[in-house]
Amino acid sequence: MRIYCKAEQHEIGGPGTFFLARSQKLLPRLIEEYAGKVQLIYLDPPFGTGDTFQQKDEKEAPGGVPLFRDDMPEAEYLKWMRTILTGCRNLLSPSGSLYLHIDWRMSAKLRLMLDEIFGQDNFMDEIIWGYKTGGRATRFFPRKHDTILFYRKSRRVYFNIAAVGTPRGPEPRNHMKQFVDQDGRVGFSIRTRGKLYTYYEDDLIYPTDVWTDIEHLQQKDKERTGYATQKPEALLERIILASSRPGDLVCDLFSGSGTTAAVAAKTGRPFLAADASPLALITLRKRLLANASSPTLLDEPDQAQKVMTLQYPASRNKCDVSFSLQGNAVTVTEVQLNRRSAPLAYAAIGQAREGVFHPTRTVTKAKLPLKLPLPEGRERPVIQVVNTFGDQAFFTVD
Repeated sequence: MRIYCKAEQHEIGGPGTFFLARSQKLLPRLIEEYAGKVQLIYLDPPFGTGDTFQQKDEKEAPGGVPLFRDDMPEAEYLKWMRTILTGCRNLLSPSGSLYLHIDWRMSAKLRLMLDEIFGQDNFMDEIIWGYKTGGRATRFFPRKHDTILFYRKSRRVYFNIAAVGTPRGPEPRNHMKQFVDQDGRVGFSIRTRGKLYTYYEDDLIYPTDVWTDIEHLQQKDKERTGYATQKPEALLERIILASSRPGDLVCDLFSGSGTTAAVAAKTGRPFLAADASPLALITLRKRLLANASSPTLLDEPDQAQKVMTLQYPASRNKCDVSFSLQGNAVTVTEVQLNRRSAPLAYAAIGQAREGVFHPTRTVTKAKLPLKLPLPEGRERPVIQVVNTFGDQAFFTVD
């Protein structure tokens, strides 16, 4: 029997909430609930490229799966971004900050917009993220960087550069002389204009506003999810550690590959994420469930602190499914969602209460035939199936 759920709740993967929704339409709801409560917002919106992005995987979905279109006329794009950036300012706490990740196409226009919305005095940095990958232009110097515009909500901003410092190390710099002090610490010194400057190898060096030490993800990188425009975890880790504390709420309204949520969860920050693409939901779910199953240095004995909630419209996709019961397991042998013969991307079994699905077993690499153990309890078991296009359905095992 087919049922309709509007959310799912996992006991691992969080803490955090993901919304399958367009950011501008979701903002009024978020402001009503979270106004003044968000410590950090990272935005990686469409850059105004004029392209249509797809997730290309010939084995899973021949021809590719559409992710998002980036072909909005400039005037419409700027109006859209003004709505989002204004909403973000309302979400931020007095000590909060916003990082807007963009490139050469819109960086100048959006900086002027941010000066207007946040105030010129609240500009913090224009961060240049330089990388080596990309095309080899000959008509101009190859464009090998993105721009990250960093603004605060107010002068009460929290910022801790020491959280992202790295030890100076044993190598002398700038013709410094090495010495060992009376406590056995290795240091370096240099005299300039009559003044002696001294540094130790365990002193921290802080990043500047030019970041060339974080590489763009390579094709075979272990972090790769297959989602176009994915950013490396090291980039988000630097931003999150510098501008938030454990327990602070971190927000990303263009979740995409889920990097912001993944790093926030790993570092003990609850996340608030949103994206309009069902593929973003699939990617985030798989990624965070996998991360939660891996060993972590964080000691979180309170399981409630790890809950991940995914919210979406109750899907009315047409669903044809065949399954059989054998003992304490159910075997799904055939699934067709939304009249598409697309492979499964994800499946789960559990129970549903008041429109919220609670999985007891998840399969992030689902293939047919699929055998799932029946959950314990008196409630009717519910199976969730999702294909590679993001079409999904729930049905009871009777």
